[in-house]
Amino acid sequence: CFLSLQKREISNFDYLMYLNTLAGRSYNDYMQYPVFPWVLADYHSETLNLTDRHTFRDLSKPMGAQTVERKHKFVQRFNEVEKNLSAQCHYCTHYSSAIIVASYLVRMEPFTQTFCSLQGGSFDVADRMFHSVKSTWESASRDNMSDVRELIPEFFYLPEFLTNANHFELGCMQDGTVLGDVQLPPWAHGDPHKFILLHRQALESDYVSAHLHHWIDLIFGHKQHGSAAVEAVNTYHPYFYGDKMDLNNIKDPLIKSTILGFISNFGQIPKQV
Repeated sequence: CFLSLQKREISNFDYLMYLNTLAGRSYNDYMQYPVFPWVLADYHSETLNLTDRHTFRDLSKPMGAQTVERKHKFVQRFNEVEKNLSAQCHYCTHYSSAIIVASYLVRMEPFTQTFCSLQGGSFDVADRMFHSVKSTWESASRDNMSDVRELIPEFFYLPEFLTNANHFELGCMQDGTVLGDVQLPPWAHGDPHKFILLHRQALESDYVSAHLHHWIDLIFGHKQHGSAAVEAVNTYHPYFYGDKMDLNNIKDPLIKSTILGFISNFGQIPKQV
């Protein structure tokens, strides 16, 4: 399959779906939903230039290391934890979880009900809802130390999830903005179909094709855990590595229940492929 990708016999999208399947990810499990990368860093230009490398996200680095300042903060967090403690990690949150998936797709059923269920029966505070592609990128790549989320496949083929066609009352932000359709980058000119078209073109672009393997190493490959992950600033709380934990050896039912709940609510690292 990798040779087919090199020969351009399959698309980057299809290859990523193939890897997600091999790693145990599935549309049928919100906790192990297929994970896709942010590929762009330009959400402010009127025209999207897919020949300029500055248009793109650095695929060789996880979301927590997209800026030098942010990377230093996460490295400092890692170093401040004593090495003999099991919770030494860069990130205490995950890049994919049930609540992240449901928040992206909240404007479509059955995800609306799923999101409300995970939130205790109602929508979240409006300012925390997914309402803008640009602000979500800024949060996950720069501003929010608790946010390192990646994307889901729908960002590359499903314009409907960007519109509030069901007219759900999603609330009003502190600045007075009433939530409705997702705010799109200027280069999409307010058209969800154009956003999906250009976003998919970006995924299949020469730049992404040449650098995608770096991101694959971080999510599915050898930089997923161990010393390579530490060097890449890519380690997560031990509970996220579900297949690395031997729950059978944990005798305390409360601890075991806590770990299982943590995994269920906050995400799992894909199986290494």
